[in-house]
This record gives sequence, C-alpha cells and structure tokens, in this order.
Amino acid sequence: MNGPARRHDEPVAYRAERLRERLARDDLAELGVQIDLHGPITVLTGTVTTAACREQVLSIAAEELDGLQWRHDIRLAGVLPPSEGDLEDLP
Repeated sequence: MNGPARRHDEPVAYRAERLRERLARDDLAELGVQIDLHGPITVLTGTVTTAACREQVLSIAAEELDGLQWRHDIRLAGVLPPSEGDLEDLP
C-alpha cells in the first residue's frame, strides 16, 4: 500500500524524515530549513531566499505532514542592495 493512506499509519518521525529528504533533493534543494519534533507537533524553522521558495517548502510540508499537527517559522532572508553609506570608494 503506497501513498497518503500508508503515510497516516507511519510514525511522525518517519514522516518528518521524508520531508527532510524531499526538501534536500527536490528541485528546491532547500537545506536552510530545520525540522524538529516537539511531542506530537512537527516544527519547521529557518530562512529561505524568496517568498516563492517559502511557499514551495510549505506546500511540500503540507503534503508530507497531512493529518499531523505542524507549525512553521520560516523567514525570508533580508537581501537588500547596499545603501549609499555602505558603498566604499576604491582607488
């Protein structure tokens, strides 16, 4: 038996590990997200580079953790161009 029906019977730790593997290997290759278990709740934390990346992480998490309690604190990296005061004149 494959698919979501089988996943609901698997321990939370197995499902969290499958999520880690998917985030690392899919087109996303996102290694900046930590996945921790706090009792019955799976918690995703970390920083990603774009809003689209965060949405993709959350979509994969929703698929892999369907039926489980989970939360996230995934933030966007603050990548801004330098301001005038940050620029240095080189000879």
